[in-house]
Amino acid sequence: MDFSEFHSAEFQQFVQDHLQDDPVQIRLKYHGKVNFDLQAAVQQIAARKSLKKKLPEWTSNPSIFFPGTIPLEQSSSELTAGFKAQSLSGNNMLDLTGGLGIDSYYLSIGFKKAVYCERQDELFEISRHNLEQLAPEKFDFFHGDGLEFLEQSEESFDLIYADPARRGKGNQKLYKLEDCEPNLVEAWKLLKSKASKILLKYSPMLDVSQVWKTLPEIQKITILSVKNEVKELLLHWSKADESSAKKIEVYDLESGYPPFLFYQDEEEQAVSDFGEPEKYLIEPISGILKAGAFKLFGQHFELKKLESNSHLYTSSNQPQNIPGRVFEIIEEVSPRKKDIQKIIPSGKANVVTRNYSMGAEELRKKLGLKDGGEEYLIGTKTLKGYQVFRCKRVIE
Repeated sequence: MDFSEFHSAEFQQFVQDHLQDDPVQIRLKYHGKVNFDLQAAVQQIAARKSLKKKLPEWTSNPSIFFPGTIPLEQSSSELTAGFKAQSLSGNNMLDLTGGLGIDSYYLSIGFKKAVYCERQDELFEISRHNLEQLAPEKFDFFHGDGLEFLEQSEESFDLIYADPARRGKGNQKLYKLEDCEPNLVEAWKLLKSKASKILLKYSPMLDVSQVWKTLPEIQKITILSVKNEVKELLLHWSKADESSAKKIEVYDLESGYPPFLFYQDEEEQAVSDFGEPEKYLIEPISGILKAGAFKLFGQHFELKKLESNSHLYTSSNQPQNIPGRVFEIIEEVSPRKKDIQKIIPSGKANVVTRNYSMGAEELRKKLGLKDGGEEYLIGTKTLKGYQVFRCKRVIE
């Protein structure tokens, strides 16, 4: 690709001057009135507007070029990429599936040299351009299959990173380790022979319980969320770690919730204590539910579970510094529209269901409520059966 026009002062100034404007209006207003490719400029403006929250550092850098046609669904945010880079350093690293280069760049900060691999022609050219702007002379680039590069290379790496594609033929979503491309289950021995550390990123839809069945040598799984939405599952292996213990770490960024760290055998050995709803209801963050720490969460924080499959907990005392939302129960209510209208005259409430007879949206419509407000209605199954509680959120 030719980036010469993109780097012209006139082109870049135009992009910076119109970052707050509507791309459609820009196209209409300036058609035939500029000395550069207006469509390319509008593309850069639109990309910067849409990616501003996800990639604030990159979108504020005039030298970064954004693709117009390449989907960014799987790419990391700067926040999650920076998290992955923590505590990783060494002489050299390899990104087998470079993509847009966001993870490549942030992971490379702790390394003297890095290798970026990518098969797609346009994506390779764009990412090479951007990484040369961000980290001059740090990267070597391989246009092709990362595993082929690794097989041919005589070099070993302090870190090998990969983010396998999660969509197959027909654009269907892939969730099993062995279905993703490249198949790193098949390539596991090759990875181990060339790396001191391996870090693999997979879809949040991946079944955590299947990871160790498929790749038993994985030593740690990190479940990474942002504001209570699971974004990434990270699989770790280190040659220096001889422990056979299987560790799971749950982090929720930008939420204020503390991390939850445990070993898989702790959950297997934990025992749930069941009880009727008391003063407080506790809903674990999504990462803990993803981790399957249903028994250990209650045991660790001395909570009672409402029912074996409900994954809501209760306590007579207000929990402190807990990775989950805490609600104070005001009263149990009848799930009938006329009764709710008397109790909540504003007609607005936040409806939550956990193991209830219907989903939250269906219950909200049944009760004739609009979403929002200060009230919470929580429908769940307890030892008595299905119940609905009117609650207020407790903010620490």
